[in-house]
Amino acid sequence: MEEAVSGVKGELAVKIYGDDLKLLEAKAGQIATIMRNIRGIEDLGVLRILGQPNIELQVDRGQAARHQINVADVQDAVQTAVGGTTLTQVLQGEQRYDLVVRYLPQYRDTKEAIENIRLSSPSGERVSLAQLCKIEERDGGSEIYREGNQRYVAIKYSVRGRDLGGAVEEAIQKVSAQLQLPRGYHIDWAGEYESEKRAEARLLVIVPLTILLIFGILYTMFRSLKWAVLIIANVAMAPIGGLLALLLTGTHFSVSSGVGFLALFGVSVQTGVIMLEYINQLRVRGHTIEQAAIDGAVLRLRPIMMTMLVATLGLLPAALSHGIGSDSQRPFAIVIVGGLVGALLLSIFLLPTLYVWVARDGDKLPEPEADFEESN
Repeated sequence: MEEAVSGVKGELAVKIYGDDLKLLEAKAGQIATIMRNIRGIEDLGVLRILGQPNIELQVDRGQAARHQINVADVQDAVQTAVGGTTLTQVLQGEQRYDLVVRYLPQYRDTKEAIENIRLSSPSGERVSLAQLCKIEERDGGSEIYREGNQRYVAIKYSVRGRDLGGAVEEAIQKVSAQLQLPRGYHIDWAGEYESEKRAEARLLVIVPLTILLIFGILYTMFRSLKWAVLIIANVAMAPIGGLLALLLTGTHFSVSSGVGFLALFGVSVQTGVIMLEYINQLRVRGHTIEQAAIDGAVLRLRPIMMTMLVATLGLLPAALSHGIGSDSQRPFAIVIVGGLVGALLLSIFLLPTLYVWVARDGDKLPEPEADFEESN
């Protein structure tokens, strides 16, 4: 999955794009040196692209002209002797095979053998490639990675004991300050960090829309701006329990925990509606504001607790798991379990208190329900 996301066999990756393989690998080594000193970054490694021995032949045009041999003739001789030249095709039924001719292995498998390849000059003289070319053995690309029609070198790494976003952002800051890239070269931070940034951008849109939608539904239900704002205030306090649970367990905030907070908002709205509706029904039947708030907190404790325990006990195994695959589900479950415990306390103590502060005798209250019972 990680390789499918970043194209690199690693949890996270830094990609340097450019043309010169040697320069790319040198810059990758510098980046690895910088990142090695950042807390939380582990499993650091550069995916090497150099190391394949190549024999490079550079034609000496002066020597070639002295022997009256064209550069194209030299290139054809190398192609024919080492690579092979197609003379014709062999037909076997519907199948076609190229018939290739080239030198025997003992005449082309070493640098010395290639240097001794002979060409005939117009004067009839036999000239070796060593007389016509500068032949050197150099390291070339053993594997060339390409993406977006550009070459790149990747540095793979992972983050442990620290939040992923903080570690990568520190790495980005230090690499940008200490590394200078030539024109035409650029860096891309890929892998789970890239996915996290996309998810955060979506959450920045989804969370406000979710709260706005909840507010609209509450206003439609109660026909009162005051009661809708009161429940939204209760929802705003709901993440406290989830944040404390993340802090106590040493779990860093992630996309999974962010989704957990969204689910927590829904449960908090449900408990808030149960409490507020019951208090309003008590007021309709003649209770004072203070007495209705106290009775609502006491008599709605059991149904609210039952609602909380169902989700809490169901997600408790996931919150305590540490097996393979638990990294994605554990933050979500921790937020839900811790958040529901906190939401229970807030619903029982905070919501009735806020109700007493904002309620007035002239408030808009619902119609009395015929089957309403003042008991738990």
